Amino acid sequence: MSAPTDPKLRHPEKAKRPDNPIARKPDWIRVKAPTSKEYFETKELMRGMSLSTVCEEAACPNIGECWAKKHATFMILGATCTRACAFCNVATGKPDNLDPHEPLRVAIAIGKLGLEHVVVTSVDRDDLDDGGAQHFVETIQQIRRRSPKTTIEILTPDFKNKPGAAETIAATPPDVFNHNLETVPRLYPSIRPGARYFGSLQLLARIKEIDPAIFTKSGIMVGLGESKEEVGQVMDDLRAADVDFLTIGQYLAPTPKHAPVDRFVTPEEFQQYEAMARAKGFLMVSASPLTRSSYHAGDDFRRLREARAAKLAAAE
Repeated sequence: MSAPTDPKLRHPEKAKRPDNPIARKPDWIRVKAPTSKEYFETKELMRGMSLSTVCEEAACPNIGECWAKKHATFMILGATCTRACAFCNVATGKPDNLDPHEPLRVAIAIGKLGLEHVVVTSVDRDDLDDGGAQHFVETIQQIRRRSPKTTIEILTPDFKNKPGAAETIAATPPDVFNHNLETVPRLYPSIRPGARYFGSLQLLARIKEIDPAIFTKSGIMVGLGESKEEVGQVMDDLRAADVDFLTIGQYLAPTPKHAPVDRFVTPEEFQQYEAMARAKGFLMVSASPLTRSSYHAGDDFRRLREARAAKLAAAE
Protein backbone atom coordinates (compact mmCIF):
# COMPACT_ATOMS: atom_id res chain seq x y z
CA MET A 1 0.00 0.00 0.00
CA SER A 2 1.14 3.54 -0.66
CA ALA A 3 2.25 5.70 2.25
CA PRO A 4 0.33 8.86 3.28
CA THR A 5 0.56 11.80 0.88
CA ASP A 6 0.39 14.49 3.59
CA PRO A 7 4.03 15.53 4.28
CA LYS A 8 3.29 15.87 8.02
CA LEU A 9 2.19 12.24 8.12
CA ARG A 10 4.92 10.99 5.78
CA HIS A 11 7.73 12.77 7.65
CA PRO A 12 6.67 13.38 11.27
CA GLU A 13 10.31 13.78 12.31
CA LYS A 14 10.63 16.77 9.96
CA ALA A 15 7.27 18.43 10.71
CA LYS A 16 8.63 20.94 13.24
CA ARG A 17 11.65 21.95 11.19
CA PRO A 18 11.64 25.40 9.59
CA ASP A 19 10.92 25.42 5.88
CA ASN A 20 13.82 25.68 3.46
CA PRO A 21 13.21 27.70 0.30
CA ILE A 22 12.60 25.58 -2.79
CA ALA A 23 14.93 26.89 -5.47
CA ARG A 24 13.57 27.50 -8.95
CA LYS A 25 14.75 24.75 -11.27
CA PRO A 26 16.84 25.72 -14.29
CA ASP A 27 15.53 24.97 -17.76
CA TRP A 28 17.69 21.87 -18.16
CA ILE A 29 16.02 20.04 -15.27
CA ARG A 30 12.33 20.70 -15.82
CA VAL A 31 10.04 17.86 -16.83
CA LYS A 32 6.44 17.75 -18.01
CA ALA A 33 3.65 16.32 -15.89
CA PRO A 34 2.75 12.75 -16.94
CA THR A 35 -0.31 12.48 -19.19
CA SER A 36 0.12 9.34 -21.31
CA LYS A 37 -2.38 6.48 -21.42
CA GLU A 38 0.42 4.03 -20.55
CA TYR A 39 1.30 6.06 -17.45
CA PHE A 40 -2.21 5.74 -16.09
CA GLU A 41 -2.39 2.05 -17.02
CA THR A 42 0.81 1.40 -15.07
CA LYS A 43 -0.53 3.35 -12.11
CA GLU A 44 -3.79 1.38 -12.17
CA LEU A 45 -1.87 -1.91 -12.25
CA MET A 46 0.23 -0.94 -9.21
CA ARG A 47 -2.82 0.15 -7.21
CA GLY A 48 -4.82 -2.89 -8.25
CA MET A 49 -2.10 -5.22 -6.98
CA SER A 50 -1.35 -3.19 -3.82
CA LEU A 51 2.24 -2.60 -4.86
CA SER A 52 4.53 0.32 -4.07
CA THR A 53 7.00 1.92 -6.43
CA VAL A 54 9.94 4.13 -5.60
CA CYS A 55 8.91 6.15 -8.65
CA GLU A 56 5.94 7.47 -6.66
CA GLU A 57 7.20 7.29 -3.09
CA ALA A 58 10.47 9.09 -3.83
CA ALA A 59 8.80 11.61 -6.19
CA CYS A 60 11.07 10.71 -9.10
CA PRO A 61 11.07 13.41 -11.82
CA ASN A 62 11.29 10.73 -14.54
CA ILE A 63 8.06 8.91 -13.63
CA GLY A 64 6.16 10.21 -16.66
CA GLU A 65 8.78 9.04 -19.14
CA CYS A 66 9.39 5.66 -17.49
CA TRP A 67 5.76 4.76 -16.86
CA ALA A 68 4.84 5.77 -20.40
CA LYS A 69 7.17 2.92 -21.42
CA LYS A 70 5.65 0.71 -18.68
CA HIS A 71 8.96 0.67 -16.79
CA ALA A 72 8.59 0.85 -13.01
CA THR A 73 10.90 0.34 -10.05
CA PHE A 74 9.17 -1.84 -7.48
CA MET A 75 9.61 -1.02 -3.80
CA ILE A 76 9.28 -4.01 -1.48
CA LEU A 77 9.25 -4.46 2.30
CA GLY A 78 6.33 -2.04 2.58
CA ALA A 79 6.16 1.70 1.99
CA THR A 80 7.37 2.97 5.39
CA CYS A 81 11.07 3.38 6.17
CA THR A 82 12.67 3.03 9.60
CA ARG A 83 15.12 5.83 8.83
CA ALA A 84 14.72 9.53 8.14
CA CYS A 85 17.32 10.62 5.62
CA ALA A 86 17.30 14.35 4.91
CA PHE A 87 17.07 13.89 1.13
CA CYS A 88 14.43 11.18 0.83
CA ASN A 89 10.68 11.50 0.28
CA VAL A 90 9.82 7.93 1.34
CA ALA A 91 7.59 7.94 4.43
CA THR A 92 9.20 7.42 7.83
CA GLY A 93 7.64 5.62 10.77
CA LYS A 94 6.85 2.22 12.23
CA PRO A 95 6.48 -0.18 9.31
CA ASP A 96 3.82 -2.83 8.90
CA ASN A 97 4.51 -6.54 9.20
CA LEU A 98 6.10 -8.14 6.16
CA ASP A 99 3.62 -9.24 3.51
CA PRO A 100 4.60 -12.81 2.56
CA HIS A 101 2.67 -12.51 -0.73
CA GLU A 102 4.46 -9.36 -1.89
CA PRO A 103 7.22 -11.17 -3.84
CA LEU A 104 4.61 -13.10 -5.84
CA ARG A 105 2.58 -9.97 -6.60
CA VAL A 106 5.73 -8.22 -7.83
CA ALA A 107 6.51 -11.16 -10.11
CA ILE A 108 2.96 -11.21 -11.50
CA ALA A 109 3.08 -7.46 -12.21
CA ILE A 110 6.41 -7.85 -14.01
CA GLY A 111 4.85 -10.50 -16.21
CA LYS A 112 1.88 -8.27 -17.02
CA LEU A 113 4.18 -5.38 -17.91
CA GLY A 114 6.37 -7.67 -20.02
CA LEU A 115 9.59 -6.27 -18.57
CA GLU A 116 12.91 -7.39 -20.04
CA HIS A 117 14.77 -5.81 -17.11
CA VAL A 118 13.39 -4.93 -13.69
CA VAL A 119 14.67 -2.90 -10.74
CA VAL A 120 13.52 -3.88 -7.25
CA THR A 121 14.35 -1.63 -4.32
CA SER A 122 13.07 -1.28 -0.76
CA VAL A 123 12.74 0.88 2.28
CA ASP A 124 15.20 0.42 5.15
CA ARG A 125 13.93 -2.18 7.59
CA ASP A 126 16.21 -1.90 10.61
CA ASP A 127 13.47 -3.65 12.63
CA LEU A 128 14.05 -6.98 10.85
CA ASP A 129 16.77 -9.40 11.94
CA ASP A 130 18.17 -9.62 8.40
CA GLY A 131 17.15 -6.13 7.24
CA GLY A 132 14.88 -7.72 4.64
CA ALA A 133 17.57 -9.69 2.80
CA GLN A 134 15.52 -12.90 2.63
CA HIS A 135 12.53 -10.97 1.27
CA PHE A 136 14.75 -9.76 -1.59
CA VAL A 137 15.77 -13.38 -2.23
CA GLU A 138 12.15 -14.55 -2.31
CA THR A 139 11.31 -11.76 -4.76
CA ILE A 140 14.20 -12.75 -7.03
CA GLN A 141 13.07 -16.38 -6.91
CA GLN A 142 9.48 -15.54 -7.81
CA ILE A 143 10.60 -13.36 -10.74
CA ARG A 144 12.91 -16.10 -12.03
CA ARG A 145 10.05 -18.64 -11.90
CA ARG A 146 7.50 -16.47 -13.70
CA SER A 147 9.70 -14.41 -16.01
CA PRO A 148 12.92 -16.40 -16.51
CA LYS A 149 14.13 -14.12 -19.32
CA THR A 150 13.79 -10.95 -17.25
CA THR A 151 17.11 -9.65 -15.93
CA ILE A 152 16.98 -8.46 -12.33
CA GLU A 153 18.59 -5.48 -10.65
CA ILE A 154 18.17 -4.93 -6.92
CA LEU A 155 18.81 -1.65 -5.11
CA THR A 156 19.18 -2.55 -1.45
CA PRO A 157 19.57 -0.83 1.91
CA ASP A 158 22.92 -1.07 3.68
CA PHE A 159 21.76 -3.89 6.02
CA LYS A 160 23.64 -2.14 8.84
CA ASN A 161 24.45 -4.47 11.73
CA LYS A 162 22.72 -7.40 10.00
CA PRO A 163 25.33 -10.20 9.80
CA GLY A 164 25.01 -12.49 6.81
CA ALA A 165 22.73 -10.24 4.74
CA ALA A 166 25.20 -9.95 1.86
CA GLU A 167 25.79 -13.69 1.88
CA THR A 168 22.04 -14.37 1.82
CA ILE A 169 21.54 -12.25 -1.29
CA ALA A 170 24.67 -13.42 -3.10
CA ALA A 171 23.51 -17.04 -2.72
CA THR A 172 20.54 -16.20 -5.01
CA PRO A 173 22.27 -13.58 -7.11
CA PRO A 174 20.58 -10.83 -9.09
CA ASP A 175 22.13 -9.73 -12.35
CA VAL A 176 22.97 -6.33 -10.83
CA PHE A 177 23.48 -5.48 -7.17
CA ASN A 178 23.05 -1.78 -6.50
CA HIS A 179 23.56 0.08 -3.26
CA ASN A 180 23.82 3.85 -3.33
CA LEU A 181 26.38 5.81 -1.32
CA GLU A 182 24.13 8.86 -1.96
CA THR A 183 26.68 11.55 -1.03
CA VAL A 184 30.24 12.23 0.11
CA PRO A 185 31.29 11.06 3.58
CA ARG A 186 31.55 14.59 5.04
CA LEU A 187 27.82 15.11 4.49
CA TYR A 188 26.64 11.81 6.00
CA PRO A 189 25.84 13.23 9.48
CA SER A 190 23.38 15.74 8.02
CA ILE A 191 22.15 13.96 4.87
CA ARG A 192 22.29 10.24 5.69
CA PRO A 193 22.60 10.13 9.49
CA GLY A 194 21.44 6.53 9.96
CA ALA A 195 24.08 5.14 7.61
CA ARG A 196 27.83 4.67 7.62
CA TYR A 197 29.85 5.49 4.51
CA PHE A 198 32.45 2.75 4.92
CA GLY A 199 29.79 0.22 5.87
CA SER A 200 28.14 0.85 2.51
CA LEU A 201 31.47 0.47 0.71
CA GLN A 202 32.11 -2.79 2.55
CA LEU A 203 28.71 -4.15 1.47
CA LEU A 204 29.49 -3.47 -2.19
CA ALA A 205 32.95 -4.99 -1.86
CA ARG A 206 31.60 -8.07 -0.07
CA ILE A 207 29.03 -8.82 -2.77
CA LYS A 208 31.74 -8.68 -5.44
CA GLU A 209 34.07 -10.78 -3.31
CA ILE A 210 31.46 -13.54 -2.92
CA ASP A 211 30.45 -13.59 -6.58
CA PRO A 212 32.63 -11.61 -9.01
CA ALA A 213 30.12 -12.28 -11.81
CA ILE A 214 27.51 -10.02 -10.22
CA PHE A 215 27.59 -6.52 -11.65
CA THR A 216 27.80 -3.97 -8.84
CA LYS A 217 26.48 -0.45 -9.04
CA SER A 218 26.26 2.64 -6.85
CA GLY A 219 25.10 6.21 -7.16
CA ILE A 220 25.47 9.63 -5.62
CA MET A 221 23.59 12.92 -5.75
CA VAL A 222 25.33 16.22 -6.35
CA GLY A 223 24.18 19.71 -5.46
CA LEU A 224 24.20 19.09 -1.70
CA GLY A 225 27.35 21.07 -0.97
CA GLU A 226 30.01 18.55 -1.97
CA SER A 227 33.24 19.56 -3.71
CA LYS A 228 34.59 18.16 -6.95
CA GLU A 229 37.54 16.73 -5.04
CA GLU A 230 35.21 14.90 -2.67
CA VAL A 231 33.29 13.40 -5.59
CA GLY A 232 36.57 12.23 -7.06
CA GLN A 233 37.47 10.52 -3.78
CA VAL A 234 34.11 8.71 -3.74
CA MET A 235 34.87 7.47 -7.24
CA ASP A 236 38.25 6.17 -6.07
CA ASP A 237 36.65 4.44 -3.08
CA LEU A 238 34.07 2.75 -5.29
CA ARG A 239 36.72 1.54 -7.72
CA ALA A 240 38.69 0.15 -4.77
CA ALA A 241 35.53 -1.85 -3.97
CA ASP A 242 35.50 -3.04 -7.62
CA VAL A 243 32.17 -1.35 -8.40
CA ASP A 244 31.31 -1.56 -12.09
CA PHE A 245 28.69 1.13 -12.65
CA LEU A 246 28.34 4.65 -11.24
CA THR A 247 25.32 6.97 -11.50
CA ILE A 248 25.43 10.67 -10.67
CA GLY A 249 22.34 12.89 -10.61
CA GLN A 250 21.14 16.26 -9.36
CA TYR A 251 19.62 16.37 -5.89
CA LEU A 252 16.13 17.87 -5.82
CA ALA A 253 14.46 18.71 -2.51
CA PRO A 254 11.13 16.84 -2.27
CA THR A 255 9.58 19.32 0.21
CA PRO A 256 10.64 22.48 2.10
CA LYS A 257 11.32 20.27 5.14
CA HIS A 258 14.05 18.33 3.38
CA ALA A 259 17.68 19.31 2.91
CA PRO A 260 17.91 22.36 0.64
CA VAL A 261 19.56 22.29 -2.77
CA ASP A 262 22.97 23.92 -2.41
CA ARG A 263 23.24 24.53 -6.15
CA PHE A 264 22.19 23.17 -9.53
CA VAL A 265 25.09 21.43 -11.20
CA THR A 266 25.32 22.31 -14.89
CA PRO A 267 25.15 19.73 -17.71
CA GLU A 268 28.76 20.62 -18.56
CA GLU A 269 29.87 19.70 -15.02
CA PHE A 270 28.06 16.39 -15.30
CA GLN A 271 29.99 15.70 -18.48
CA GLN A 272 33.21 16.40 -16.57
CA TYR A 273 32.17 13.99 -13.82
CA GLU A 274 31.41 11.32 -16.42
CA ALA A 275 34.84 11.78 -18.00
CA MET A 276 36.49 11.55 -14.56
CA ALA A 277 34.65 8.34 -13.72
CA ARG A 278 35.44 6.69 -17.03
CA ALA A 279 39.11 7.57 -16.62
CA LYS A 280 39.07 5.84 -13.23
CA GLY A 281 37.93 2.57 -14.79
CA PHE A 282 34.18 2.18 -14.31
CA LEU A 283 32.62 -0.08 -16.93
CA MET A 284 29.57 2.20 -17.10
CA VAL A 285 28.85 5.77 -16.04
CA SER A 286 25.57 7.66 -16.20
CA ALA A 287 25.87 11.30 -15.16
CA SER A 288 23.26 13.94 -15.93
CA PRO A 289 20.88 16.23 -14.03
CA LEU A 290 18.00 13.75 -14.28
CA THR A 291 20.00 10.55 -13.81
CA ARG A 292 18.52 8.29 -11.14
CA SER A 293 19.54 4.77 -10.10
CA SER A 294 16.94 3.01 -12.20
CA TYR A 295 16.64 5.53 -15.05
CA HIS A 296 17.13 3.70 -18.38
CA ALA A 297 18.31 0.71 -16.33
CA GLY A 298 17.49 -1.87 -18.99
CA ASP A 299 19.43 -0.09 -21.74
CA ASP A 300 22.29 0.53 -19.33
CA PHE A 301 22.41 -3.15 -18.36
CA ARG A 302 22.81 -4.19 -21.98
CA ARG A 303 25.67 -1.71 -22.38
CA LEU A 304 27.19 -2.94 -19.12
CA ARG A 305 27.34 -6.52 -20.39
CA GLU A 306 28.83 -5.34 -23.67
CA ALA A 307 31.47 -3.31 -21.83
CA ARG A 308 32.50 -6.29 -19.71
CA ALA A 309 32.68 -8.55 -22.77
CA ALA A 310 34.85 -6.01 -24.58
CA LYS A 311 37.15 -5.67 -21.56
CA LEU A 312 37.55 -9.45 -21.26
CA ALA A 313 38.20 -9.77 -24.99
CA ALA A 314 40.87 -7.07 -24.83
CA ALA A 315 42.61 -8.90 -21.97
CA GLU A 316 42.92 -12.17 -23.89
